Amino acid sequence: MNDQIDFGNFSNDDFADNPEPRCPCVLVLDTSSSMGGAPIQELNAGLQLFPQDVGQDDLAAKRVEVAIVTFGGHVTQVQDFTTVDNFMGTPLTASGGTPMGEALELAVQMVRDRKQTYKDNYIKYFRPWIFLITDGAPTDSIERAQQFIPDGENAKEFIFFAVGVEGADMSTLATLATKQAPLKLKGVNFRELFRWLSASMQQVSGEETSQETRALPQLTWAEVGG
Repeated sequence: MNDQIDFGNFSNDDFADNPEPRCPCVLVLDTSSSMGGAPIQELNAGLQLFPQDVGQDDLAAKRVEVAIVTFGGHVTQVQDFTTVDNFMGTPLTASGGTPMGEALELAVQMVRDRKQTYKDNYIKYFRPWIFLITDGAPTDSIERAQQFIPDGENAKEFIFFAVGVEGADMSTLATLATKQAPLKLKGVNFRELFRWLSASMQQVSGEETSQETRALPQLTWAEVGG
């Protein structure tokens, strides 16, 4: 069952005060027991850097919205979509199995719901990103995800990225990430990954919403072709 955590009384829908187009990103993070120790520590450190880096760009700070879904034993919506000034960065802990399929279903539904919220409030938006990070193989079925992730990308509903940490089943990730091949993280280099993600979101959010995304910053954290 999906869980939701309430992190306080703030409004994600401050569109009257901030009518800028939104650039939404869902981080789908593996917090299963195999992520214990250095991996979860470095993941938390990277998550702390991300809003700080985005916040240095005044336009990106108004436009980039981040949501977090974790899957470790069960699936949890840790953070609903919010601009970086409201990003909580609550430390994550590692435990349990790897219900990746359920986590991806929640992430896609969150994207669809958020896009509808934008439309209801006449807010323009960039194509959402769904960013999966995992170090293992799923412990639930991903058969549905293997269909709706490629279908969603083909329909230009969202852009999907998959990152495998040491021990990840890269061949399985390749059945999900069919547009952009999955990338393997160098060691536990989460800080560089989130710096890249921050720079990428800043670049995308500075464009016109009707434009296709230009080339993203150079990869420094991935074993490209590895």
